[in-house]
Amino acid sequence: MTTTDRLPGIGDWSTYEELAALQQALLPGILERAAKSPFYQGRTGTDAIPGDAADFGRLPTTTKSDLRDNYPFGMLAVPRSELATYHESSGSTGQPTPSYYTEEDWVDLAERFARKWVGMDASDTLLVRTPYAMLLTGHLAHAAGRLNGATVVPGDNRSLAMPYSRVVRALHDLDVSLTWSMPTECLLWAAAAKAAGLRPDRDFPALRALFVGGEPLSPARRARISRLWGVPVVEEYGSTETGSLAGECTHGRLHLWADRVLFEVRDPDTGEIGREGVGQLVVTPLHRAAMPLLRYNLEDSVEVSYDPCPCGWVLPTVTVLGRAVYGHRIGDTLITQHRLEDLVYNLPFEYGVLFWRAQTASDHLRVEIEVAAEHRTAACAELADTVRRELGVECRVEGIAPGSLVPRDVLTGMPDVVKPRSLFGPDEDWNKAILYY
Repeated sequence: MTTTDRLPGIGDWSTYEELAALQQALLPGILERAAKSPFYQGRTGTDAIPGDAADFGRLPTTTKSDLRDNYPFGMLAVPRSELATYHESSGSTGQPTPSYYTEEDWVDLAERFARKWVGMDASDTLLVRTPYAMLLTGHLAHAAGRLNGATVVPGDNRSLAMPYSRVVRALHDLDVSLTWSMPTECLLWAAAAKAAGLRPDRDFPALRALFVGGEPLSPARRARISRLWGVPVVEEYGSTETGSLAGECTHGRLHLWADRVLFEVRDPDTGEIGREGVGQLVVTPLHRAAMPLLRYNLEDSVEVSYDPCPCGWVLPTVTVLGRAVYGHRIGDTLITQHRLEDLVYNLPFEYGVLFWRAQTASDHLRVEIEVAAEHRTAACAELADTVRRELGVECRVEGIAPGSLVPRDVLTGMPDVVKPRSLFGPDEDWNKAILYY
């Protein structure tokens, strides 16, 4: 593919049979590209990569450990001179998880991200509030915005130069119409806006949608964010290693971009692979030149369905359930953040609960919620009763003052970010030499 070739678009097929035929037509090309990768060449000898789709199912899955073990260049399938960008996914292992993309790859990446029922065009101002460092996420939204003519505000959420007070100012003064962030950011902006004397649902009239991704989002938290801001919350699902994998339709369901990526579901207990059901999502991007991935196991727990959607898109739907690390047991009961979050944000809107935390013990669940004094007793009693009823575990809920979990100075502060220097006057603090503060 060249940048002038047309990539598949929604509407190019009308049945799942036609979609499967499109996938099968594209698969030999990505197998041919993967054959140029040192990793896939040497995986099981000269017969490591099948020559056609018929033998695809015999391939073992590719894992995150494979990417880390072949850092930095073992996964590459093109000369380094053809690369456009290098990225690493977030993680706590300390080992880099590399991802490479060519200019051709970026056309596919940007198009996929922009596939939302809330479109982007030249009239939009898009605030990108995810990292611009080595992750893909900020660059991906930036590229999609520019591809569609939008004005992009690069509001990196890992930069000291972009505190929450500045985010609120940008949202308000620049007439931001679209944003891209993790869902938690939208709650923090709402709190920061209120701290600045602004109402999120009234004082940001240009805003028309919040694009979110990067963490599991329960229905109740989505509804809470949408009500706070008075606009739709549009979910996105993907990874640094793959780019966008799914986007939302008008009926609020996440659809997998199955014309661009081949999807499978792996049962983690048996290792069996299927096309739908609950398990780990396994992906094969079909338009990846720099670093082809064959049957890449994202290790995300999902539920994939091919049931019809009222939106009319002939694409499978996915519910992202998160990863096993999000769950902890109390006795025989698995407590997940996704399920508990839904119960917290089902508390009445009037209680004003935005921030919470919880900790499991051997025989009970401890929860703290930020809530104003006038609602504290009712909110704590209601949440404790709901958790006992819905999850079947003993629950102790404590109401704490707003600002306990998210201090006010985090929402209102404007830190002094200066350039490093080495020469100071007699009354200046020269301990701030060299480093940024």
